[in-house]
Amino acid sequence: MKIETRLTRLLGIDLPICQAGMSWASSNAALPLAVSRAGGLGVLAAGPMYIEALEQAIDDIRAGTDRPFAVNLPLYNKRADQMMDLLEARRVPILVCSQGGTQKYLDRFKAIGTTCLHVVASEEHAVKAMRAGVDGLVVVGGEAGGHPPPTQVSTLVLLRAVARAIGGEIPIIASGGFADGRGLLAALSLGADGASFGTRFIATPEAGVADSYKQAVLSAGVADTDCVGRDVGMIRAIRNDFTRSMTALEGGGADIEVRRDIFARSTLKMAALDGDMALGKVEAGQSAGLVTAIKPASDVVREIAREYAEALMTLPAIA
Repeated sequence: MKIETRLTRLLGIDLPICQAGMSWASSNAALPLAVSRAGGLGVLAAGPMYIEALEQAIDDIRAGTDRPFAVNLPLYNKRADQMMDLLEARRVPILVCSQGGTQKYLDRFKAIGTTCLHVVASEEHAVKAMRAGVDGLVVVGGEAGGHPPPTQVSTLVLLRAVARAIGGEIPIIASGGFADGRGLLAALSLGADGASFGTRFIATPEAGVADSYKQAVLSAGVADTDCVGRDVGMIRAIRNDFTRSMTALEGGGADIEVRRDIFARSTLKMAALDGDMALGKVEAGQSAGLVTAIKPASDVVREIAREYAEALMTLPAIA
């Protein structure tokens, strides 16, 4: 099956289904490779990776498919400059950058033909990135896991606002709240050219996180995540002892340094690799409540596409 949009034409993929770059979960070749093979866009999450591991993962993806793939690079990362040198030398086809300005990378990667996508969470940043010359945007709404916008504006509203602000100049990938084909259909109807699926791909055998993390996603309802860490690096995560502690401190007006210390003691690695579901940061979006089974990533891609087609056929025709 193919679903053609501006995004699929830009990236050379069959389906406007993008797997989000998720630290640890897609910091390996297996998950992005499976998604790209299935016709979507697999994204390798460089954030927690050492340079040697990143290089090996890129080689493994290229050995496994000739389909396009992307690397997600958080620009605040202390190894970002080294990573950019490697990604430039390896001429990665698609680069997704977040948490930093376009001036850090855009010119050098455009010069070698890399397609550059930039992650934004407001109309202001979207317009700024578009004018700088990025090829496309990933627009993250409040439902997203990991690092949603501090404003908490929902994807439903933010996506429309960004689409209007940029006037259709470049493709948009909607992110936050998407887990199935109906979500993809909604994203396209709201003005996006594709959708990014993060939490859904955690519940796959290829995701590089502990089984307890995957089970936590399956067990969560749509109201079982909390946003914590305001002013110190807000995240959305599945509710546990850590999020309850942060919520109590924030609600009680605790000093920012106290909150910063508690926030820093918990890490995503504790949950993702060590399986600590009580004190780790079990980052996930509200769409966890829509995930009901662990399935191979390729099956997830095909299922989303099939659900999209089925949902499209149920829409009422114009009388």
